[in-house]
Parts: sequence; C-alpha cells; structure tokens
Amino acid sequence: MAYTRPTGAGRAGAGSGRTRQRPRSRDDDAPIIPILARKVREVEAKAQSGTKLGPTNRTKYQVIALLMREERARVKADTELTDANRAELLKRLDGIAQILAKTAARDTSLITLLEPDAGVSTVAQRFRRDWLLESGAELSPDELIITREPEAKPEVPQNQVIPQSVRARQLANPFLAPDFSAVQAAPVSSARRLANWELLGPLFKAFEYGSGGQAASMDLPEAPNVDRFSPRGMELMRHQARFIESARLGHRSYLLADEPGLGKTAQSLLAASVAGAYPLLAIVPNVVKMNWVREVELWTPHRRATVIHGDGDTLDAFADVVVVNYDVLDRHLAWLGTLGFKGMVVDEAHFIKNQQSQRSKHVLSLAEQIRRRTPGNNPLLMALTGTPLINDVDDFRAIWQFLGWIDGDKPTAKLMQRLEETGLTPADAGFYTAARSAVIDMGIVRRRKVDVAADLPAKRIADLPVELDSELGRSIQKAERELGARLVKRYNALVAARHPGVKAPVLSDDERTAYIRAVAHADLEESKGTTTGENVFTMVRKIGQAKAGLAADYAAQLAHSVGKVVFFAKHIDVMDAAEEIFAKRGLRAVSLRGDQSALARQAAIDSFNTDPEVAIVVCSLTAAGVGVNLQAASNVVLAELSWTAAEQTQAIDRVHRIGQSEPVTAWRIIAAHTIDARIAELIGSKQGLAARALDGADEDVSAADSVQASALVYVLTQALNGDL
Repeated sequence: MAYTRPTGAGRAGAGSGRTRQRPRSRDDDAPIIPILARKVREVEAKAQSGTKLGPTNRTKYQVIALLMREERARVKADTELTDANRAELLKRLDGIAQILAKTAARDTSLITLLEPDAGVSTVAQRFRRDWLLESGAELSPDELIITREPEAKPEVPQNQVIPQSVRARQLANPFLAPDFSAVQAAPVSSARRLANWELLGPLFKAFEYGSGGQAASMDLPEAPNVDRFSPRGMELMRHQARFIESARLGHRSYLLADEPGLGKTAQSLLAASVAGAYPLLAIVPNVVKMNWVREVELWTPHRRATVIHGDGDTLDAFADVVVVNYDVLDRHLAWLGTLGFKGMVVDEAHFIKNQQSQRSKHVLSLAEQIRRRTPGNNPLLMALTGTPLINDVDDFRAIWQFLGWIDGDKPTAKLMQRLEETGLTPADAGFYTAARSAVIDMGIVRRRKVDVAADLPAKRIADLPVELDSELGRSIQKAERELGARLVKRYNALVAARHPGVKAPVLSDDERTAYIRAVAHADLEESKGTTTGENVFTMVRKIGQAKAGLAADYAAQLAHSVGKVVFFAKHIDVMDAAEEIFAKRGLRAVSLRGDQSALARQAAIDSFNTDPEVAIVVCSLTAAGVGVNLQAASNVVLAELSWTAAEQTQAIDRVHRIGQSEPVTAWRIIAAHTIDARIAELIGSKQGLAARALDGADEDVSAADSVQASALVYVLTQALNGDL
C-alpha cells in the first residue's frame, strides 16, 4: 500500500509569503499504527469486561491482525526508513501483537480468525478500507469498491446416483421440474438508510445480550376453536395448533426452536399439509428416518412417505414426503434439487451450524435450488431444533441462510425491509431490541415446556459421585497428575519466552490467566490430532471405562426397583461393558448405536417402548441423543458426561417429552476427585447463552472456551497451585 505522507507545507505565514514547516510526527512514517493501536485497545477493553466478543469486535480483531501483518512487511521493506525509525515502528507493532495475543488468550476462538484459510468477509474488507483511508493511504480502485464475491457452491460429488423410480417419475411427467431461475422475487422497496451499515454483527449481538425477559418467539394466531388439522383420534396441543394455523395463513419460513419433546415433527408435517407444500423434502439424522415415516402415517395418513436408503433402490419418487438422512445426502444432489419440492424441513438443524462443512453446503445449496424453482420463490422452509445454539450465537448463521433471511453477511430484502421499518440504525439505543424483534418476526418460534405443557411432569438432574478405588481408578489419578505436570512445563516455557532473562517474573492475575488459557488451547489443538499420550480426551475415556461397571450396577438397581431405564454412554466399550452386566443381572436390554440400520434401530426403539420384558435401552450419546422417543422410561442414567450442555439436554429429553406421565430424573454418574467432577460443573455453566438468546433470561454467558479447554485450564491451575 502507498501512504500519502505530509509534505511539510503547512499554513501560510501571515503576510510573510513563506510557508512554515510542520514539526514531523513519529506517526508520519506509519499513520496506520495509531489507528490500529486505538482499535486494538477498544477490542481489548471489550474482552476485559468479561463478556464474550460479539461478531463486530471479532471482525475488528481479524482486520487489526491482517493490517498489522501488512504494515510489518511494509516497514521491513521500506528503504527510506532509518534503522532507528524502523526499530521504533516494529516495536510499536509488537505492542499491538501482544495485546492481540492477550485478547486471544481470553477468547481462544479468536485464533481461528488468524488461520491462513480463514475467510475475510465484506464487513472486514470495509473496515480495512475505512481505516486505511483514515490513515491517508492511497488505495487502488479495486480496494475502494467493496463487492461481495458470489458464494462458492459445493462441488457435486462424483458418487451421484439417480434411482430408477426418479427416472420413472421424470419420464411420466417431462414438465416435472420447470426452471424458474428467471423468476424474480417480488420487488421490495430499496433500503437506502441502512445500506451502508454492517448489520449482521448487531443482529447477532441483539440475541447474544438477551432482551430482558422477551422470549424469542413470533406472534402466532390463536388456535381455531375446532381442530381441523389433526386426524381422527389424534389431538393437538394449543401451541402446536397455533403454529400450524400460522402456516395455513401464509407464513413460509420458520426456525421452530421449541424445547425438545414438544412435538416439532408433528407440527412441521401438519404445517406442510395445510400449506400444500408437497412434495416435501425432509433432511434428518439417520437415527430418526423411520420415525419420520411413522409420523407421516400418524399425522397425515392421506400422504405417502418414502425413505432414501443408500443408493435409493427402494425409493418411491412419487411419494408426497421424501426422507433422507445427512449421511447419504451427497449421493443424491444431482436429482433432489430438480424433483419439484415445494417444501423442505431440516431436522436437528444445529447439524448444519458449521457453514464450511460439506453437510451444510449441500443443505444450503438444495434450499437455494428449491427456492429458485418454486413459483414466487416462496417455498415452505422449516428448520427444527430445540438447541439451535451450541457454542456461539454465530450458530444462527447457517440456519438463517437456509431460511433465506440472510445472504452471506447481509440481510436479504425481506429482513432488510423489516429493519428499515424500525426507523433506527445500530447507532440508536433502541436498535438492538427492535432488530431482534424484526428477526423473530421472520419466523422464530420458541416455546418452553414449563409454559405450554404445564401438565408435563417435572425434570431433575441428580449427580451421583462415585469413588474410583480400583487399580484403573488409581491409574486415572496418576495420569491426571502427569497431564498437569506436562501442562506446567509448557506454561513455564511460555512464561520464560515472554520474559527472557527474568528468573521469576511477577505476573499480574490477567497475565497469568492469559498464559494458562493459551497453554490449554494449544494442548487441546494438539490433542485433537493424536490418539497417543495423556490428554483431555484419553483422560475422559479412561474415566468412562472406570465408571462403566458402577453406572451399569446403578442402572440395574433402578430397573429392578422402578422399571425401565435409559442408559447413555459415549464410547462403544462402555456400552459393551454395561450390556454384559445387564445380562448377568438377568435384565433384557436393547441398544441404539451408530452402526445399526434404520430398520434395526426403529425395531429396538419399539421393543423398548412396548415390550414389558425389555428393561433397559443402552444408547450412544451421539447416535441416539436426538429425535428418539423413549418416554416408556422416566429414569435416565448418564454413564459418561457430554461435552456440551445441549447434547446432555437432548439426551434427557428423549424421555422428558409429550406423552410422559411420570417425573423424570437424570442420574449423572460422576467420578469424584477427578477432572470428571469439574466437567460436570462446566456443562452447567455453559447454558447461559441459549437462555439469554432464546428465552430472554438474564443469565450470564460464560467464557467462549469449550468445555475441553476449560477443563485443561482447571487441571493446569490446580497443578500450579499444588493441589493436583
């Protein structure tokens, strides 16, 4: 970049005819540095306030880092600088780099913004342009005009298949899939007032900081006095009927975020029925494919459902509802977008939260094709998830994109029009509340069990600490001490590198915390790529193995005394050990695992729910934690802890759902005096974000660190304090 530097020609002297020379400032050699210094202090102050950095400050962080790198390279290559000036400028840039490092230590998720493949949004490009212009830099025309590059579409994999029934349907109706690519959406009045504002960051921030009690749920029409939606013998709850009535009246995009267990599948199927959104495409987790077919038969018996298994050899392409699981979606992209779907449901929509994953790209690409081919560009689109926010408010991004509320990093015309109607900008105090309401009105529906299912029995989580006094238990405690010692060694090396020549540097609390978090994050990243040595993942697995027998014994006691029990574990060996113990206790058990076929899994679910001889179902947390109805039991045993609060909630709500008549208790088996106990505490502390964003609660949002990173922070802190 070329900087326009002051020429020294200042204001003309009064009547002298001569110009005065302006004293040269140290900023003349690099006018961008004071701007970066001011911006990085703003971001640092926000991070030090204890709240998680929002999207706008995260973008600023990335731009500061990028400009700092550019400026460092320019300073090193500038032959006009003296050695002393160059050293001074590099020292100032190092100061900015240190603040960036300390800020990243507070919020380690920022590190991903500095990776070589990290994307640079148009918002970031605008920040860069504006700051450079403020510094007096001369920019090329390409740098002055910011244009958003078209979103890269996922490449269609080579393993495409076209089932024979699809070919038959195409031959039966050659006009089945007309191309509506030339059809444009109805014109929306141009949004001039907000055109130059960065809006996505403020929109996310509006949800991140809650709303003082306002739940994130749009106004829904009252339920009809007479239920004309559900089939004979079935009965809708009031909250379900109100949602369906909204679809009947013409609303066409929904984030249905009701708490797990409130009947989202039934609502979406009946909404499609009253909206005439057939054929309907449902993209679902593998574990619930057959349940979706059953729900279609139950709630819309006049409609036919078909499931895509593998290459689709058994597919009925003439069915009204086509159900496909995420895992085989990539094989059928060539024809799914052309079949003429008028509606699309994404079940457990938090599965697409990572926009860089192929799964997410395929879903978003299909949604765009369906939207483009539907007359009026207005298909029925529904994202179903009781836990839309797992780690970050940015988890909304892919869901909003699927629903057509945003396009990349900008609101689409419909949302922009709603924001315009508020009459406010992000600089106005009331903007965040009004903007949150505008997004909610686009179609967010969130109801809690306590509000709409008052007759649903209570739910509680009870912790059962167990002592690991076996040989394996003692080896776990030894491994934890070794892990702590390794972390201390890394910590000492980091401190020595940051304070060269100082034997025992005195660190402030903030510095110590920053170093601890940096070490924990680095160790976690290394652990993800290895299966050897002691790390947080191997530690937790060993603890699960050590607890397996104790957890199974407790589940067996429950089964003998109170009836059916749901047993959850993360690892196959823990599930295997538990099933052996149940067999020895004379208890009949079935299991739900990731390697089962859809038919075998549904058979196991039915057996548990209907066969009085089946006492226990052994479930994988990842394979059976969503979309499964196990309300025949009222007791859940969590033999191993989850890594997220959302995953734990989903598991428990397989039992605590509509149809449950008994109070539900989830028993968490926790290894006392180990990292397991700390993980249990951390899971509970990570629920504040969803409560604030969706339910309007005033709960504090914990640090952005994952449970794994926070657990390593705990181990290192204990080791440094001599308590391990």
